[in-house]
Amino acid sequence: MPTIVTALYDSKTTVTNAVDDLVSTGIPRERIAIAPDHLRVSVTLSHSGEPEVEEILNRHGPTEIHTRDQV
Repeated sequence: MPTIVTALYDSKTTVTNAVDDLVSTGIPRERIAIAPDHLRVSVTLSHSGEPEVEEILNRHGPTEIHTRDQV
């Protein structure tokens, strides 16, 4: 079952940096959703990639991070 990992940040620059980091490690851009007005990055992935994505998002100091199964 696909999983969505969502991180909230306190600046647009941090959102951009987090997305660049995800893409540079091989996460396809079409799996990344950005809500810059809400300073949110969401990544849709299989369970096998979850720890790596959470680690990348945490590198950028999110104010919150959530993981949930996609229905």
